[in-house]
Amino acid sequence: MDAFLIAFETVLPLFLVIFTGFFFSKAGTATVQWVDILNKYALWIGFPALVIVSLMQLQSELKEYLPLILLNSAYIIGSMLLSYPLSWLFRLPVNIKKALFLILPFGNVAYLGIPILENAYGNEILPVAAILSAVYVFWMLTLALTLIEVQENKVIDIGKLIISLLKNPLLLSVIVGIIIVSFRLTVPVILDQTLRFFSQSVTAIVLFSLGIFLGMQKAGNLHDWLQVSIYSFLSMILLPAIFYTGLQFSSIPSAEIKASILEAAMPLGLTPYALSVQYNLESKLFARMVVFATLISIIILPLWIMVLG
Repeated sequence: MDAFLIAFETVLPLFLVIFTGFFFSKAGTATVQWVDILNKYALWIGFPALVIVSLMQLQSELKEYLPLILLNSAYIIGSMLLSYPLSWLFRLPVNIKKALFLILPFGNVAYLGIPILENAYGNEILPVAAILSAVYVFWMLTLALTLIEVQENKVIDIGKLIISLLKNPLLLSVIVGIIIVSFRLTVPVILDQTLRFFSQSVTAIVLFSLGIFLGMQKAGNLHDWLQVSIYSFLSMILLPAIFYTGLQFSSIPSAEIKASILEAAMPLGLTPYALSVQYNLESKLFARMVVFATLISIIILPLWIMVLG
């Protein structure tokens, strides 16, 4: 019990920021425009700065993170492909099948995952968190969207996929950070301090924005929440547990195992929700999942932290 309380106290300050945003939303002070502006700041300024600063702290050669990248990629791909047997077994509609490509593997690995990892394991884990976030974004914008479009009988536009990757600020910041580390470039002190100022601002901003978003969602009926709870159990407990079991046979460091499992157990994020709107994929289901999964994560994430140590 003591271990759980310690883990709970680790994540509680972050959720208090979320609940503050929720309060402002319910009070009518914060509007939907706030979410849009705050998220754009995080996407284009805050998180790129955080990723670059984190990668600049790398103490190991980048090739040493290849097993981490491959194992997490295998987990993400396996979670996506699980949509096929689940859809066949439970005779799910095509739209739900397409939704599962995003629901099962893609939690809130950046907006919530990076702050959780930093609070739980310190600044030393940030380079790993940045790499993992980039891995998730890469597979979301490539394979997941490809599988969705295949189900819609659309021709895959490779050029469009490449452009979407090259326009993603998170991936671009990873590339910049890797270049700085690989070529041992010296960042001017003024620029370094500026990046650190931006990186220190992003955690509160994205969590506050998430709270505003949660406060704007409407309640559904009991059947809707039962469906949401099942998918949340799969994505936050069952699949990460299987992944955790598999990682026990790997040779990657303990810190990377902890980061991998916590990222895998994150609640559904806002990016999959945005994609569900763009691709007409049961966006109400996605919105409810973001709300429900984020709320229960205040218990599930401390439990995972306690299990992982």
